[in-house]
Amino acid sequence: MMRTGCQTYAWQMSLPTYQGRIDHIASVVGRAGFAGLEPEVIMLGDFASAERLRGALEPNHLALAALTLVEDWADEHESPRERAAADAAIALTRSFDGALLALCQMPGPDRHDLRERQQRLLSCVADIAARAEDAGVGTTFHPNSPAGSLFRARQDYEILLDGLPARVGFTPDLGHVARGGMDALEVVRQYRERVNHVHAKDMDSHGQWALIGTGVVPVAEVAEFLYRTGYQGWFVLEDESELARRDPDAVAAQLGNYVEQVLGPRYSAPPPPPV
Repeated sequence: MMRTGCQTYAWQMSLPTYQGRIDHIASVVGRAGFAGLEPEVIMLGDFASAERLRGALEPNHLALAALTLVEDWADEHESPRERAAADAAIALTRSFDGALLALCQMPGPDRHDLRERQQRLLSCVADIAARAEDAGVGTTFHPNSPAGSLFRARQDYEILLDGLPARVGFTPDLGHVARGGMDALEVVRQYRERVNHVHAKDMDSHGQWALIGTGVVPVAEVAEFLYRTGYQGWFVLEDESELARRDPDAVAAQLGNYVEQVLGPRYSAPPPPPV
């Protein structure tokens, strides 16, 4: 069945305050009613060991939904530092049954030499995914939408999904999809067979990030579509609104209420036959 998780980016926007405080974040997310947590590697600090991370998750009844690794991957193959970081992330993810390694490229300053840079990224992702598969870890790729993102518009997504190895799943981030000028529900429908993980955030009609449920992104409609098509992965809520920047703990509580009041009724019953 589909499970809901919470990503750590709301706290990452105040990185000096919350870096390495996975125990605090897990406590907040657990109280909000989520089933899982998805931290970015940069947030782990002393929790970058399986024992410490499990010690933060289990008392709060949380699973590790995924571990997100963000790197530049600007060359055809990983740099020694990037390879070491990826191997450490693979090893940590391997310690948690069913957790995915989510790969996300750090946006650059621009989109010059776009096709060449896209192919370099795809080459690095393929190398990482092959090593992860050998270790028994599933992978997924998460595109984003800042101006320097290599995969942000419809044509980019076509190149991405054609170029990703079959072993690598696709994580549509509904907010980034919308910010790239696409319809989030349409994109999820089109690539449903490749979707193995989902991020949800919202934006207003002016393209500014908004608290989930207050903007124009069809978050609930996508959740219902996934439920009706038998989706078995994680639906991870992530918030980058101004409120999240000021008070990420309060936002997590509000997102938990959104799951209970809006999303829950759409996928709490046994799944209907796929459409």
